[in-house]
Amino acid sequence: MIDDLNELEETVRREVGVRLFTVLAWVPERRALRRVHSSHPVEYPVGGEKTVEVAQGWLATCIERGEPYFGRDRAAVREIFADHELIESLGCGSIVNVPVIGTDGGVLGVLNILDAEGRYDDDSVAAARAIAAKAAPALSGGAA
Repeated sequence: MIDDLNELEETVRREVGVRLFTVLAWVPERRALRRVHSSHPVEYPVGGEKTVEVAQGWLATCIERGEPYFGRDRAAVREIFADHELIESLGCGSIVNVPVIGTDGGVLGVLNILDAEGRYDDDSVAAARAIAAKAAPALSGGAA
């Protein structure tokens, strides 16, 4: 198990590779996401909360079904994320979003793992899923 958000980021860096890493806690009563960790706090500050500003398909995939979203290239990122220009300005063009599932089976939040276009593949998604499976304690602690 991973108990700390900084440890979680280091694990992602080591096992998947990442240029931009954020962790969002799911707030179901408001259907909102609250940022609890960020590798880029100026551009993506901790504590920022937003109602979901991404495509409904993303919400259905990550939050409702608890499955990863994999955007292989800039086109996929642009299609789903309203802040795609900021994402691209940080040199990112590929994204893996992996839900963190709590002990009750519900989604606690999402790991957002981004790097240069073409950087990730199906093995990257599998590695991110394995990390997310151990991340519930870190997210629970970060969201409190």
